[in-house]
Amino acid sequence: MRDFRRLLADGRPHLFDGAMGTMLYARGVYINRCYDELSLTQPDLVRDVHRAYVKAGAEIIETNTYGASRPKLARHGLDDRLHEINVAAARLARDAAGERVYVAGAIGPLGLRIEPYGPTARDEARGIFREQAAALADGGVDLFILETFADLEEIHQAILGVRDASQLPIVAQMVIREDGRTAYGSDAALISERLAEWGADVVGLNCSVGPSAMLNAADRLLGTTDRPVSMQPNAGLPREVEGRTMYMASPEYMASYAARMIRKGVRFVGGCCGTTPEHVAAMAGAVRMLSPASEPRIAVEAGDGEGAVTREPAPLAERSSWGRKLAAGEFLTTVEIVPPRGSNPDAMLDGVRLLKAAGVDGVNVPDGPRAQSRMGALATAVLIQQRVGIEAVVHYCCRDRNLLGMLSDLLGAQALGLRNLLLITGDPPKMGPYPDATAVFDIDAIGLTNLVSRLNRGLDPGGNALGEPTQFVVGVGVNPGAEDFENEMRRFYWKVEAGAEYCITQPVFDLAQLERFVRRIEKDGLRIPVIAGVWPLVSARNAEFLANEVPGVVVPEPVLARMRIASAEGKDRGTDEGTRIAQEMLAEALPMIQGVQVSAPFGKVQLALRVFEAIPGWRGEASDVEVRQAVAAGA
Repeated sequence: MRDFRRLLADGRPHLFDGAMGTMLYARGVYINRCYDELSLTQPDLVRDVHRAYVKAGAEIIETNTYGASRPKLARHGLDDRLHEINVAAARLARDAAGERVYVAGAIGPLGLRIEPYGPTARDEARGIFREQAAALADGGVDLFILETFADLEEIHQAILGVRDASQLPIVAQMVIREDGRTAYGSDAALISERLAEWGADVVGLNCSVGPSAMLNAADRLLGTTDRPVSMQPNAGLPREVEGRTMYMASPEYMASYAARMIRKGVRFVGGCCGTTPEHVAAMAGAVRMLSPASEPRIAVEAGDGEGAVTREPAPLAERSSWGRKLAAGEFLTTVEIVPPRGSNPDAMLDGVRLLKAAGVDGVNVPDGPRAQSRMGALATAVLIQQRVGIEAVVHYCCRDRNLLGMLSDLLGAQALGLRNLLLITGDPPKMGPYPDATAVFDIDAIGLTNLVSRLNRGLDPGGNALGEPTQFVVGVGVNPGAEDFENEMRRFYWKVEAGAEYCITQPVFDLAQLERFVRRIEKDGLRIPVIAGVWPLVSARNAEFLANEVPGVVVPEPVLARMRIASAEGKDRGTDEGTRIAQEMLAEALPMIQGVQVSAPFGKVQLALRVFEAIPGWRGEASDVEVRQAVAAGA
């Protein structure tokens, strides 16, 4: 028996299996049969279905006991074999699960109306549920899943009955209609409140509707409970096709909605009627990409065919100059330059040449910051490296591309010689000039870090070999000034677990926030290079804009006050004061960081270079000769 409470506590998304009845029907078992009895009469058939879901990537599989309660078995004359059927089903699932997959004892509604809507007393119903739960516990399940209940009172008695028999965790799921309510009129908010109140460890929905309607109900559940939430929709609504009932949702469609549910905060996803191992395999990809899992150990066939090996990424120092300095603990300097609005990069490249001449280590290239329409970050980075000869650090975001597009981009980036990445989720389109543009967000920065880490091991998102591994240096963003600091830290740790090798902070204007972040990761024993973001303000208006309109940037009131006073004395005075603030911030931060990313406001690289004067031994801006040489090189 495995401790399911470890999954409840880890904060990560996890995957249930799909339909059992759908698979048994597809394998020739007529619907007038008692499917629960098959655990006794055709155990290999049931075991094979379980194994197919395990192979597809399910982390929790359900026993073939949805209808194995006394009232339902009595309809087939099998009520005297209740204990035998439930124990056999649990052991079949246990056998298929192996050492890594959890087994959930499945319990469905009784098919009886209980008081006050029917003649079955509450205590009688509670005893029926207790009897089935005890048999499943004898068979060795790890948890119980109560599913497809429409009546709150009935699932209440089911929870009580299970608790009478066992203290194992309970996943309690109800069924809703397209309007978001049960057949008895209960909405998702009431469902989550009651199930949590009655002691369910996980609350959720399953069956009846497809993923779209279930996604609509997710917010109501998530907003009214502190319990983990589960969602297991049907593969769409059933349709009659040439006399057969068909579920039309494709595996890809189910996977896309599983990803959207996880991004909302749903912790457990899976499938109900109509879902197959193919659907679960597709959802497994979404879960992997959105899970802050530790470095995977995925088997890749060895070339000699004698076994499997685990691919290791290339040493950090061998991937790029940036990676070499990170590995050696050397201090890194980089300037962020926004790509041009149009297709002509010449002015931007002239600025980059000045940076190279000044000895800056790299150029950071944002990917559509604030959802602005600019030249693509990958194309810009290639131009910088090929025409100027300085390494680029490419910001790569999840907003504009689905998972397949990201995979294609990253493989192309490797082929073009780009090595240094900063992986971010990206700003929503509503921030930019095209608020109606569609955001994709198939995965977030955590999932993207997982994706790149797998590519560095020569594996695609499904764990398939791609040949030579990529050699990316994997960086992530972090905001020391986040309003919800604990959530920011939790996500940051997940990024590190997923494979992040360095981090760059949002622009720091409050040293106390940076100190809090650095002390926290040191206390927690996290060894990762921190590169501080520094922004030289150019005016009070610029400071106010950053403080009020740029997500994640916190400009404290004392800094705003200094900028207002200086800007009132003249434009140049405001720019000088903003540069001085940035220098002060960098000088005080130096003992805590391994590098600095200085933004070049409005493309003014000279301002960025002035900030570096706070670094002891920095030689300052490029000499007049170097400037002339840089400009001539771009002529």
